[in-house]
Amino acid sequence: MQVSAIHLDKIVPPKDDLVKKISASKLKLKDGDVLAISSKVVSIGEGRTISAEKITKETLIKKEADLYYAPKFTKKWGYMFTITKGVLIGSAGVDQSNGNGYFVLWPKNPMRSAARLRIDLMREYKLKKLGVVITDSTSRPLRRGASGFALAWAGFEPLYDYRGTPDIFGRPIHVEQANIVDGLAAAAVLVMGEGSEQTPIALLRDVPKTIWDAKQAKKNDGFIVPMERDLFAPFFKNAPWKKGKR
Repeated sequence: MQVSAIHLDKIVPPKDDLVKKISASKLKLKDGDVLAISSKVVSIGEGRTISAEKITKETLIKKEADLYYAPKFTKKWGYMFTITKGVLIGSAGVDQSNGNGYFVLWPKNPMRSAARLRIDLMREYKLKKLGVVITDSTSRPLRRGASGFALAWAGFEPLYDYRGTPDIFGRPIHVEQANIVDGLAAAAVLVMGEGSEQTPIALLRDVPKTIWDAKQAKKNDGFIVPMERDLFAPFFKNAPWKKGKR
């Protein structure tokens, strides 16, 4: 698999034309490619920004979150634990870096955004088969630093199912499903960077274990796990969550 970051002209808040900036870049797409796109530039393309002079970050986080938890020891960083759009994420995805005085929110409907961008890019590049991943990054428990994950996707299945297949000794595999879409997002965010690189998209070519999905599903059913059924439910359920206003 090849992963290459692509430089774009600045995507400028409060709103900018993302597809126009991508088509003006040096990106060359062909059938079977997957394009990873930072959620931040997707949001700016949709105008999902708000001036930092109009609202505090804390108020905005509570407005955007499904659930939030704000222990005292995280306040010095302006950080809250939140569950937003099925993701355990800091601060409901609200970010000010590279925002030029604006808070940048997540897309209102990330799966729909991914599907729409896929259609626009297939039309622009005259393609029949393309995958799109909208990425963000987060910290993981007991690890320092941030790594990428998939906020949304379109054009291919997010999981590769090993269940019912034999391992190398012939024992049937009963549980294992490979998380393809988060793996692609992590690789893409690594080359895209987190600072001033100005490379908010990444081309992934010759992606293994790709099962193409022409339906362009707008829902993430089957991938997002309800909290009460999650493997980590004992940790999640004991936190004193409060409901956000979203």
